[in-house]
Amino acid sequence: MFAIIKTGGKQYKVSEGDVLSVEKLEHETDKVTFDQVLLLASDKDTKVGKPLVLGAKVEAKVVEDGKGKKKMVFKYKSKTRQRKKKGHRQPYTKVQITKISLS
Repeated sequence: MFAIIKTGGKQYKVSEGDVLSVEKLEHETDKVTFDQVLLLASDKDTKVGKPLVLGAKVEAKVVEDGKGKKKMVFKYKSKTRQRKKKGHRQPYTKVQITKISLS
């Protein structure tokens, strides 16, 4: 069984036990629930949402919060001695999918 969920402006194909990094989530406890399920597929049938599958949920456990690798931004203008160097690290939340359900 797998599902396609939407979070942080992106879509992810997930199965039970998968570990994935998503855009940073605001969470109080170590469990999160994804309600925006676009597709739910099993061996017997497939449910496609219009745009969402009603009653479908994906539950996950938060593994860690962190920052990604640093990306450098360098701006340069020739002949004027203008240069700027900046770095950026995108925050993420790593989650492990525990349960996919349709109620």
